[in-house]
Amino acid sequence: MSGARDTFPLPEDLRVFLTVIRKKSFAAAAEELGLSPAYVSKRIQVLEATLATRLLHRTTRRVALTEDGERTQRWALRILADVDELFDELSVARQTPRGLLRISSSLGFGRTHLAPALAQMIELYPELNVRLELFDRVVDIVAEGIDLEILVGDDLPGQCIGRRLADNNRVLCASPAYLQRHGCPQELEDLRSHDCLVIKERDYPFGIWHLERQGQAHAVRVDGPLSSNSGEVVLAWALADRGIMLRSQWEVQPLLSSGALVQVLPEYRQSANVWAVYPTRLAHSARLRACVEFLEQYMAAQPVFGHDS
Repeated sequence: MSGARDTFPLPEDLRVFLTVIRKKSFAAAAEELGLSPAYVSKRIQVLEATLATRLLHRTTRRVALTEDGERTQRWALRILADVDELFDELSVARQTPRGLLRISSSLGFGRTHLAPALAQMIELYPELNVRLELFDRVVDIVAEGIDLEILVGDDLPGQCIGRRLADNNRVLCASPAYLQRHGCPQELEDLRSHDCLVIKERDYPFGIWHLERQGQAHAVRVDGPLSSNSGEVVLAWALADRGIMLRSQWEVQPLLSSGALVQVLPEYRQSANVWAVYPTRLAHSARLRACVEFLEQYMAAQPVFGHDS
């Protein structure tokens, strides 16, 4: 290791190191990076040799930072942020955004709208690399190394920047057959006597629907024999005549237009706009800005989104 001071850590080795820390596992880091665990282990060894110190305590179950590993983590974050800023400045100069973007969203919205949008975006910006991860849980984009989250709903995380991409509301709806058997609610309180398809998705309150009518806030506690943490499951139940659900306009508008679903209490709605959310450290990122502006234009052209009405 005598020549270690004559060399410098490779940025990619620092990225591997940070991924191992974030995933708390060599195997999980290798899976995320698309590399073999042996190669990840080798890059950590090279980094430790270059820095002439041990960075990680390894056990059969997990990895933990040494004291020097904690120092290296702080510097690695700063160094890679500077490298990313360099690429962004060069991208601005060339007007060709490039580099990796880690993007997350919910399963339903990600599959239906975000995936096709990103496929079009890559045609426009072929030097961009996109890694799309879909979850139906709360994502800590800073801790999980996500550059951009496309979020449906107006409960935005703190210490992040949010830019609205499209207007969207959640609406109440059910199948014609269900309403024929059980009657159509005339007042909000009527929902208490109906089978409501309750969803526990991300961090939304379970069993309480918060709605707006002519700018006034209303809340109603609902219940029913069926509940799920999956929006797709709830939609399938509604189509199978099992109850009333509260779902996003982007998801149900085609079904309302075809008559497969009927909107219930149409004067009530729940604001659930589509947002681009990203860490403050990426506020001046050219590749992120290009992606957000593209998504904004893409969604403006989709008939299921519109302006507040």
